[in-house]
Amino acid sequence: MGFLSALFGNKSAKIDDFVSRGAIIIDVRSKGEYNGGAIPGSKNIPLPQINSKVATIKKWNKPVITCCASGMRSGSAASILRSQGIETINGGGWFSLSKKL
Repeated sequence: MGFLSALFGNKSAKIDDFVSRGAIIIDVRSKGEYNGGAIPGSKNIPLPQINSKVATIKKWNKPVITCCASGMRSGSAASILRSQGIETINGGGWFSLSKKL
């Protein structure tokens, strides 16, 4: 196990676990970015709207994988959702996440 894996766990394994449990992928990029390319079946909720969508996301009763362009915005979104009691993982950049699915 590598040093980073020891610190943070195996992200691919966590993503696989979330997907096996029916995770919803939320892409937090802007609508324009999302329309330029995205993971099929993902939901576009731009980061500035995440707080106002927490109740809706909770109703889904599913784990959530967040993604964006590089992983920065999705990291913020994952923190927000986790603080609201939603099981969430930051999937990072949408393109690299799509290769792990």
